[in-house]
Amino acid sequence: MHSLVKLISLSSLMLLLAACSSSGSKTDHSSRYSMRHDAAPLRVPTELEMQDAVVVPVTKSASAGRPYTVLGKSYTPMLDETGYTEAGIASWYGRKFHGYHTSNGEVYDMFAMTAAHKTLPLPSFVKVTNTSNGKSVIVRVNDRGPFHDDRLIDLSYAAAYKLGYYHHGTAKVKLEAVTMADSTVRLSYIQVAAGSTLKNIEALAYTLRQQYQLPTNIVEKDAIYRLRLGPIRDAEQAQQVLEKLKLDQFQNAFLLYSE
Repeated sequence: MHSLVKLISLSSLMLLLAACSSSGSKTDHSSRYSMRHDAAPLRVPTELEMQDAVVVPVTKSASAGRPYTVLGKSYTPMLDETGYTEAGIASWYGRKFHGYHTSNGEVYDMFAMTAAHKTLPLPSFVKVTNTSNGKSVIVRVNDRGPFHDDRLIDLSYAAAYKLGYYHHGTAKVKLEAVTMADSTVRLSYIQVAAGSTLKNIEALAYTLRQQYQLPTNIVEKDAIYRLRLGPIRDAEQAQQVLEKLKLDQFQNAFLLYSE
């Protein structure tokens, strides 16, 4: 991933430096990752995985909102993304960063609709349009980067695939912030399970995505990984899924609603 938090402790700095190399990057942080160089996944994203990120109410990360310095250059994150728009070059990142933490503590999933940006609030949502073919996608910005002067944003592999530039490495794009003012739909999630072993939670997430044909999200707090299924736009469907989960060994599953 690409990210780093500004004005930080040594551990936060390591998280930063580790987070922001992108596809084609010449900066090597291989000591943190199991792979030396980034690479595409061994399969293409599914139609479900290429759905736009759903805009939901979020609490901005205070630590990821502080000024920071990377590779000798200082950055000051925005406090409010409303009205933000910018054009530039997008890159993507994949297998090397998959499963590692992003700058705001989430777990990077190369098949999720996410992105890294140097100054947008974390998390926030942005519409990305490939200006060469008109394809667009909405992503959740949850990481810092890419730390190259000629690049504006790093997208997950799934987002780059949907925009049609995954085989090129970069593309000219236009960014437009998307806020809750653009969305009036109340959404529900289902928290299915929690555990301290990320690999087990990821394996369960994969199984549930296939079984229920719904997106999953893993949220980490205090070294505990919480697996959520959704979001689900239809309240009746959410209740039906919850009841099915409870019958299928997940008796402690419960609903979470966006505000």
